[in-house]
Amino acid sequence: MGQISLAAKITHVPSMYLSEMDGPNKGCREAAINGHKEIAQRCRDAGVDTLLVFDTHWLVNAGYHINCAETFSGVYTSNELPHFIKNLPYDYKGNRALGHLLADAATEAGILTRAHSDTSLPLEYGTLVPMRYMNDDNHFKVVSVSAMCQVHNLEDSRRLGAAFREAIEKDYDGNVAILASGSLSHRFAQNGVSEEYLFRVWSEFLETTDREVIDMWKNGEWQRFTQMLPEYAEKCHGEGFMHDTAMLLGVLGWDKYQGQVEVVTPYFGSSGTGQINAVFPVE
Repeated sequence: MGQISLAAKITHVPSMYLSEMDGPNKGCREAAINGHKEIAQRCRDAGVDTLLVFDTHWLVNAGYHINCAETFSGVYTSNELPHFIKNLPYDYKGNRALGHLLADAATEAGILTRAHSDTSLPLEYGTLVPMRYMNDDNHFKVVSVSAMCQVHNLEDSRRLGAAFREAIEKDYDGNVAILASGSLSHRFAQNGVSEEYLFRVWSEFLETTDREVIDMWKNGEWQRFTQMLPEYAEKCHGEGFMHDTAMLLGVLGWDKYQGQVEVVTPYFGSSGTGQINAVFPVE
């Protein structure tokens, strides 16, 4: 029997990489980087072997997909923000067996999912940025799940998460951490004024709503949050339509979940978007 030892909602803002570089923004995302390192240390302490990332930068238009190649290596430049993430080297181990186990389980549960192990699919930066700070010594294996789901129902993503947990606990011989890699509100600052919003959220409405959601998480108000999730994802421009969050809560029990979230990196604005690192206790 396998186990899930940690679950978290994490940021992957490109300014974390920019924060490493000499210049006016050096150190600007130290809190977010330290949050990743803290979560990684907890995973090490718990004996986690694989980080399973729900990546809101992996866009798909049909079905669900899992990237579980044997290895991932290369040099990455973001086509979205090439002035933030450029020439980022990476080299990680995959987990083919876990990827196929999860795809088979989700498909058997009625959610068509494909595992890609013999593939040239690269990792997207929703996985690469966290791995830079959580897995810099290649300690963990990595599996990435598509979570920018263009034409999918949040209910299916919930069911996907639930199927993943059942498969891990029933059939996986190992220890997994779940990382939902995506923002809260995700309305990028308008072109022409983006530099003014490097440390801000786009609007008072979005920031107020995000902070209310975080309070719900901290107070364990999951029935209330899951009821409002579809509208929140739409009206607050949720990254990846918040499919990563639906998958995460599917793993944890959805509206029956009773955990109270621990904020590791306090809420912050980044290029108009709302960001956090937060641990969701696994019950």
